[in-house]
Amino acid sequence: MIYFTSDLHFFHDKIIKHTNRPFFSCEEMNQKLINNWNNKVKAIDEVYILGDITMKGAKYATEVLSQLKGIKYLVRGNHDSFLENSIFEKERFFQWIKDYHELTYQNTRFILCHYPILEWNGFYKGTFHLHGHQHNHEDYNYYNLQQKIRRYDVGVDANWMKPVSIEDILAFFQMMEEF
Repeated sequence: MIYFTSDLHFFHDKIIKHTNRPFFSCEEMNQKLINNWNNKVKAIDEVYILGDITMKGAKYATEVLSQLKGIKYLVRGNHDSFLENSIFEKERFFQWIKDYHELTYQNTRFILCHYPILEWNGFYKGTFHLHGHQHNHEDYNYYNLQQKIRRYDVGVDANWMKPVSIEDILAFFQMMEEF
């Protein structure tokens, strides 16, 4: 299975208040995010992280990434500066690290970027754009659906603090036919 997530912000206590996350502490948030991830993702699953794992540095990134299941790919976000630290072992945790990626799954193309884009490659040809960055809640994705915009926020704030599967995203967009 393929999963997507973004904007986890492990160890970032201010994100709780900033995005109205349902946690009392960053320790509680970290543990819930790790549990939610590992309850969905198996070791053989692929997970595309669309940025902002942690703002706290290489040591913290290593601590949390070593606890997360799956084969991981990173589309860099604006808060992933731990990647620049020479002690962080990139190849230990990620198959690759990019700023942008195009993924094809069952003849459907997905454009992956940390930031939301107004128009993307294949915009008029049924391509979907997956992003994070904005810390939207689920109503954002429903609004896009109603407007027939094939853009989806995969961030934890918009997806019940869990990674979202490619199958769930495709099923979500099948509802577009109803509008």
